[in-house]
Amino acid sequence: MFFVSILLKVLLVISSLFLILSILLHKGKGGGVSDMFGGGISSSMSSSGVAERNLNRITVVTAVVWVTSIILIGVLELF
Repeated sequence: MFFVSILLKVLLVISSLFLILSILLHKGKGGGVSDMFGGGISSSMSSSGVAERNLNRITVVTAVVWVTSIILIGVLELF
């Protein structure tokens, strides 16, 4: 049980960092955090629609892993 708890916490940290990175990689819609970090400069370059769809899929899968690990950590803490 202890090993599973440690494994889930490591998975939570890794998925948290990956989720932050994948969100910051999205093309800015204007005036957001991505413009603050230089997204306005890269928004002039047109990105591929396939790349944007793949980034959306990666972000959603990472978010599902993140939420699932949080729920499982919470369930394990009850026992």
